[in-house]
Amino acid sequence: MIATPVAQPFRAAKTNDRRAKALRHIGSGVSVLAMAAVFMFCCAAPSAAQTGSCDALAALKLPDVTITAAAPIDAGTFRAPGAAATAPAMNTPAFCRVAATIAPTPESHIRIEVWLPPTAAWNGKFLGTGNGGAGGAISYPALAAGLAKGYATTNTDMGTSTTGLDFSFGVGHREMVVDWGYRSTHLMTVVAKQIAKTYYSREAQQSYFMGCSTGGHQAIAEARRYPDDYNGIVAGDPANNRVRLHMNSYWAFAATHDDPASYIPPARLPIINKAVLDACDARDGLKDGIIDDPRNCTFDVASLQCKGADATDCLTAPQVTAMQKIYQGPKNPRTGETIFPGMYVGSELNPLGMDRTLANAPDSGRPRPAPGLAIWTNWKGPGYDWDKDATMVINELSPLLDDADPDLSAFKKRGGKLVLYTGWADPLIPAADLIHYYEGMQKKMGGAQATADFARLFMVPGMGHCAGGNAPTRFDALAALEPWVEKAAAPEKMIAAQVVQGETKRTRPLCVYPQVAKWNGTGSPDDAASFTCKQP
Repeated sequence: MIATPVAQPFRAAKTNDRRAKALRHIGSGVSVLAMAAVFMFCCAAPSAAQTGSCDALAALKLPDVTITAAAPIDAGTFRAPGAAATAPAMNTPAFCRVAATIAPTPESHIRIEVWLPPTAAWNGKFLGTGNGGAGGAISYPALAAGLAKGYATTNTDMGTSTTGLDFSFGVGHREMVVDWGYRSTHLMTVVAKQIAKTYYSREAQQSYFMGCSTGGHQAIAEARRYPDDYNGIVAGDPANNRVRLHMNSYWAFAATHDDPASYIPPARLPIINKAVLDACDARDGLKDGIIDDPRNCTFDVASLQCKGADATDCLTAPQVTAMQKIYQGPKNPRTGETIFPGMYVGSELNPLGMDRTLANAPDSGRPRPAPGLAIWTNWKGPGYDWDKDATMVINELSPLLDDADPDLSAFKKRGGKLVLYTGWADPLIPAADLIHYYEGMQKKMGGAQATADFARLFMVPGMGHCAGGNAPTRFDALAALEPWVEKAAAPEKMIAAQVVQGETKRTRPLCVYPQVAKWNGTGSPDDAASFTCKQP
């Protein structure tokens, strides 16, 4: 976790920008800042630019937009800005690269890039791609992946000034928080579509968005707040319950650091994970190192408690209590309400979870991390009350950042399709949160079948945060989404592969939740053809 300074309270965001005063009411009735620039983008013709000429896009004029680069890139010669001169060029086909900065408010500085295949290589479609963590940088791998498939592809740095998991950019910068929360992704979409339309002299036939983690939050925010932006959306391991999610990481830190006796040396994690697999791996009928659904696991971490003195192959009583808290997730001590679900058993070794929580021992001398996004609020510190402070942070930030309301009626009404996925063993954004969101969608939108008509959830056994894990975790969700949007062929399963050093080790079907993949008992357990999706 990143240590960040205590925030000053948000100042009232005063701006001379008339566009920041417009309001748009979406879905649940949450009032969301929207700009008159949106109407200008959709209704005002851009300045003249030579169709099909990449260089000419530098002269394109759009409200609040500055084109900072527009140049053709030869195949295999692109180096990311700031990369060392000796760094190898990215292996890309030839394309037109456009970079721009969007400034809807005086505080905003949203960078985007749009990569355009030559007209002959364009598949006629538009692809928006997501970011990760705090944003702060263009995701060039995401752009390259979309370009390789023939999409006119775009990405944004989300308008932030920090990267990775450093969220200090929002301290005292309300408009930057709004940009990161949802505005940058929408404006990226609007501007990039106009650039593509100018270049190709026609609109894309279909528009898609895909992202994981923060990118998954961007995806759901687009579906909820701006349902007309995309025809189809892929949201992986989404951080859309954003404010409460950030409390979960701090809860795990507090559980293992408030009392030094509760700290668990990282070397004990393999012991915990092995005990989980020993107890639960075979419950699905196949002992393969993968837990199909950890909710069926009856593992009790107390079974690892040392019988006598502390030893390297067991946990002390305080360490057992700490792990129980982490599996449980944060709770309000007064009401008993679960603030956010804890990670499932089987997630202990996957990155961005316990490895980060335990990175610094209590005696390391390193500063204590701030409690999540409280640094953006009126929280004064240094302590953190899980009733009073947590409630204050939720009330102050949720209207700006959370997209946990599962009512996507507007997106469904316009014919949009949504593919959701997450890893059962994701320690950073525990899978239970997405399951709650999906089941909430079913309750709000007419039941399971009515929801399945436009949104489907795929659970990935063994997968950590967006990728990784000792299981088949490579799959193409966009390829599953496109036939649904374009041919009304809803995905019934996706095939995932486990690739080790370039070689496919095994494959499995990923089933539409709540179905699970069941082995037929005779075929190879390493072959997806030996499994059938069935109700649990």
